[in-house]
Amino acid sequence: MAKKGSESTAPAQGKDKKEPGRLKQIGMVAKVVHRQSPRSIPLAAGVAVLVLAVFVVIGIWTGSWILWPLTGLPIALLAGFIIFTRSAQRVQYQILDGQIGAGAAILDNMRGNWTTEFAVTANRQQDVVHRVVGRPGVVLVGEGDPNRLKSLIASEKKRVSRVALDTPIYDYKVGNGEDQVPLAKLQRTLVKLPRTLDKKDVTQLNYRLRALPAKMQMPKGPMPKNAKVPRGLRGQSGA
Repeated sequence: MAKKGSESTAPAQGKDKKEPGRLKQIGMVAKVVHRQSPRSIPLAAGVAVLVLAVFVVIGIWTGSWILWPLTGLPIALLAGFIIFTRSAQRVQYQILDGQIGAGAAILDNMRGNWTTEFAVTANRQQDVVHRVVGRPGVVLVGEGDPNRLKSLIASEKKRVSRVALDTPIYDYKVGNGEDQVPLAKLQRTLVKLPRTLDKKDVTQLNYRLRALPAKMQMPKGPMPKNAKVPRGLRGQSGA
């Protein structure tokens, strides 16, 4: 009897964990954005109205007062949505900035042919180095104290170079200080790197890197990939 009960509740639990629909996700994002930046949504709506008004004026001026507004409506909605999306990205960075694992959360949303290995090396002070592989080559991204990260990144770079051969290896530290990359510019920085590998080279490089033995000191406390993004904002980051 107990087994039957557990089997009958399993599908129900699965349904409870089902991802919300697109419209519901947008609504969740809107609530978070409005709470963090109350002017963002009115600004997006104002831009949409302004664009539509321009098309209405053109329609009245040319005598095509139906065609031009109908043409301008999707363009106005698109303009407003772009403003809204940028506001959502800005809010996401504000929420994540300063949290442990914020860089990992941003890297996890990278679009395109990117592969990220989180916390490939770390120390007991929760300084971590993530390894990102893409068409530019290998990118090491450090989070934590800049001085302590120097030795962690140098060690990982030496280890990676054994199998990366002549593949470029870049390294960055996430933060707002000197010689650091702000969280809001992390994705943009990686995307702007010159592309030197094709997809086949990236696949082979990933294969060689995964064959490397793990080298990491477990940090105290939870794993540093714990930066929390509000559910509605996940996937909003763009490159």
